[in-house]
Amino acid sequence: MKKITHILTPELRNELKHPLGLLISGSSKEVICKLEEMVNSIKPKKIISVGDVVSRSMLERKLPLNVFIIDNKSMRKNIEPLPFKADKTLKLVNPAGTIMKEAWQIIDEAINSEGLVKVMVDGEEDLLTIVAVLLAPENSIVVYGQPDKGVVVINVTKEIKRKMYKIVSRMRYKSED
Repeated sequence: MKKITHILTPELRNELKHPLGLLISGSSKEVICKLEEMVNSIKPKKIISVGDVVSRSMLERKLPLNVFIIDNKSMRKNIEPLPFKADKTLKLVNPAGTIMKEAWQIIDEAINSEGLVKVMVDGEEDLLTIVAVLLAPENSIVVYGQPDKGVVVINVTKEIKRKMYKIVSRMRYKSED
């Protein structure tokens, strides 16, 4: 069976520095309060966070979270592991600037599991936001941190899934047996 890895191109790297959804900015307390209001008004099917800082904030605030994807890093520096217990923990190797084939299977399993699921990434979780959006059911939200700006909330719709698919299709592919 072939293993296909998606690799970020320099052009896409620049493009992805811009928020892929609604940017919520302000103090960390203001951001998490606005996020909580959104969650309460939207009542999403699934809530997925990508990133250690945003996941910690959401878990501390006891926001209803289904999946959190972390790598024990913030701004590429090691940080204290999150002390929160999950009902299920999945592990994934995903080097920086890539989406490994296994990422699709692991994140799909996480989204379709019951309870709180932690996906522990050895490598980098940034691009896994795209995978989470593509695999999440419509009317879910995917939340990720935008460094020095706040958090980005992506409402999962057919339209946003098409946008994410186009991003993935523009990545380079590396195929291995």
